[in-house]
Amino acid sequence: MTQPVPVPASRSAVNEQPFSITALFASAFTLVFFAMSAIVLCSSVYRAIVFFIQTQDFTQFTIQIVNGGIIAMALFELATVIAAEYGRERSHDVITMMKRTLPRFIGTVAIALALEGLMMVIKYSQLDLAGNLYYPVAIIVSAAILLIALGVFIRFAESSDSTVAES
Repeated sequence: MTQPVPVPASRSAVNEQPFSITALFASAFTLVFFAMSAIVLCSSVYRAIVFFIQTQDFTQFTIQIVNGGIIAMALFELATVIAAEYGRERSHDVITMMKRTLPRFIGTVAIALALEGLMMVIKYSQLDLAGNLYYPVAIIVSAAILLIALGVFIRFAESSDSTVAES
């Protein structure tokens, strides 16, 4: 008589990781930010099309689409960073995580700020509001300061890596 062959445990049970509240919240926030990005983009396009149909003003149409796209892009980037950094189950070294995610996210924010400032300059110049140009100039300067601060962070983060490696 043949002996029964033991049934192996299912592969999903073997590879299954324990429950993690961090991964759960990362997934929830990722889903929320992806959904917000899609909603903002669709809403912006819809409002711009309605505005264009009513007024036939192509410049304002373009400005509305770019503004909504910038916000949607920033939300999408935030969702991507959350999914990439917090969705994985591994040890979370804060310094390593910051060096990986900050340049990408801050770069996206700086681009968004610079584009927003340039769009405001165009809008104010078309509406003959030259006295209000200090608002978009302040936004563009803040984007430049943000990029300078990012460069300083990257420079000191690299020098701290070489110091730790030498020890």
